[in-house]
Amino acid sequence: MKKIILSLAVLATMGLTSCKNENKPETETTTTEVSEEMAMTDISFGVRGNCGMCKTTIEKAANAVAGVSQTNWDVDKKKMEVSFDDTKTDVMAIHNAIAASGYDTDKVLGSETAYENLPGCCKYDHEMKMNSSGESKE
Repeated sequence: MKKIILSLAVLATMGLTSCKNENKPETETTTTEVSEEMAMTDISFGVRGNCGMCKTTIEKAANAVAGVSQTNWDVDKKKMEVSFDDTKTDVMAIHNAIAASGYDTDKVLGSETAYENLPGCCKYDHEMKMNSSGESKE
């Protein structure tokens, strides 16, 4: 008899527990995904340089900036195109990184020390024209 009463007590407790859980309002969780494209900014600006070695150095300097995802420096046009996450960096950080590698941009003069250490073929004319539209592409 004690086993029957104990069994009924356990069943009654389980029944009450399950009812309590069923009556709880469910909490809704909303996750908002932000597309990487939303934070990306595309810019173009002028950078002085001469050759393929310049291209490698200029693009490497820009790519070293946190948030930069894509770079392309056009040797003939002296034009740099950069895509970057504007929540992680800004335009001036990119200009400063390129200038630190020895190359003039349309906003920042290149480091003289770095310029002196460039290979001979990379020593550009400081009066060279650049494609310096400086406008953002959107």
